[in-house]
Amino acid sequence: MKLAVLFPGVGYHVDKPLLYYAKDLAASLGYEIMEVKYGELPSRIKGSPEKMQRAFNISLENALSSLKEVEWKKYGEILFISKSIGTAVAAETANQLGIKTRNIYYTPVAETFQFSVQPGIAFHGTADSWVETGVLQEFCVTHGIPLFVTERANHSMETEDTLKNIRILSDIMEQTANYMRESQE
Repeated sequence: MKLAVLFPGVGYHVDKPLLYYAKDLAASLGYEIMEVKYGELPSRIKGSPEKMQRAFNISLENALSSLKEVEWKKYGEILFISKSIGTAVAAETANQLGIKTRNIYYTPVAETFQFSVQPGIAFHGTADSWVETGVLQEFCVTHGIPLFVTERANHSMETEDTLKNIRILSDIMEQTANYMRESQE
């Protein structure tokens, strides 16, 4: 059995394109799906280390609470699909639960780097103001995580060109599907 757990961002929920289509892909490949819910989080956390820490603490507590009944040993594969602050929450959730996961990190935030991360792939846009491209590239190289960089894409992996955004999303989902299929080989 395979399980995919989705960890959203603060304002980027599972019904937004990256997580919506990743969830759909995972389901089509036979993964059981779970969605982590964080509850009420602080607003305007960008630029406020205190609010970011509070948002992380609330998110982690709620993630651990919502996953406490999962029988992890029954799954041959556990895939964490995370976005933004969810990348940090996913990393620390795996650490605290002591489980081995494969990961899809959509637009990781700098705070993710303070945790022990597990194998996966990452996606980042050069116009993402939450983390510098060079810092993320160095982190990914150090941890052996393939990083897919999209020029001029923001934290949602979008630009000002809607049609280009659809192509970007298509490319990201192709890489996502390839990564998911690797476990079946």
